[in-house]
Parts: sequence; structure tokens; C-alpha cells
Amino acid sequence: MPVKPLIVCITGLPGSGKTTVAEALRGLGFLVISMGDVVRNEARKRGLELNDSNLGKVMLELRNKYGTDAIAVYIGEIIKDSNSDSRYYAIDGLRSIGEAYRLREYGYVKILAIHASKERRFDLLVKRGRSDAPLSMQEFLARDRRELDVGIGEAIAYSDEIISNNGSREELIDKALSIVKYWIDEYLSGEYE
Repeated sequence: MPVKPLIVCITGLPGSGKTTVAEALRGLGFLVISMGDVVRNEARKRGLELNDSNLGKVMLELRNKYGTDAIAVYIGEIIKDSNSDSRYYAIDGLRSIGEAYRLREYGYVKILAIHASKERRFDLLVKRGRSDAPLSMQEFLARDRRELDVGIGEAIAYSDEIISNNGSREELIDKALSIVKYWIDEYLSGEYE
């Protein structure tokens, strides 16, 4: 049995389906940690409204002050200090390959990228109804640009697997669970040692 946990990092542009996949992994025994929640919590501490502009500024400030892997350091400490007996962690919202490298200090990292068309992603973000939902296509495209500027494209390019989310929610979940079950089998067989 491997000593370090299996960490599945889920990446993709906003609205691609990362959280849907992360939540589905709970059924396989994964403890889910959202990188976006780290940023939202920091914004709350600062008394900021949780909109896209403020969250983007906080994310960039944290990265500028503490390095491009700042959020991953925080996530790694959560994993390290976890009182959970979980051997599996799903990290929702990986934004750079540097974050993945940092998380390797805490476990065996696999990266799962989720891709969807910009029209589908825009529609899903609006329907989700969170306070940071884009109010226009222009705002949506600016958010994509910010995410690409911090390295999400490289994280997607270096992912271990990429899933297209242009079908049903069930199809996305089935594809993701199939891939992650394979990774669990590899992990349990000691292939990651």
C-alpha cells in the first residue's frame, strides 16, 4: 500500500465541469478540496464582495506575493494536516503546472483536464448562478484570458487525460470515473512508488 495519497488535480477553463467531476469523485472516497474556495475565503477575510473581478484580483495578488504555486502550498498544508484517513484527494481548480509540481510534495499527482466549448461554458456558468458568474460574453472572455495568463493552458497541455464535456452531465461523470478508477488501480498496485 502506497504511503503517500493519490491526488487527482482537475483543471479546465471556467465552466468546463471541474466541480461536477470533483463532486462525483466523492463517491469513490475522495476528499474534495477546491482551490477556488481558498481564494473565496481570502476575499471574505478582506471583506470583499465575491464577484469575478474581486476574486481574480485576490488570486493574482496571492500569486504575486507568494509565488505562482501559492494556492497549492495552502492546499498541500490542508492535505498534510488533514485528520482524514483518506488516501484520495480531488483538487478542484488546478491553474498551473507549477501548482501540480508543488502538490507532488504531498502525494502522487495525476492531472485530469476537462474541456468544453466556450458557448457551453458560458451557458453553464450563467445557469450555475454563483456570485462570480459572468454578466456578458466580454466579461467571460476576459476571465478566460486571466486564467490562460496564469498558466491553465499549460496545465491542460500537460494533463494525464483530457475529457470533452460537450455531452450530458452523466457522460462527463462516466468518463471521469472510468479514468480515475484506472488511476486508483495503478496506485493500489504500487505503480506510483
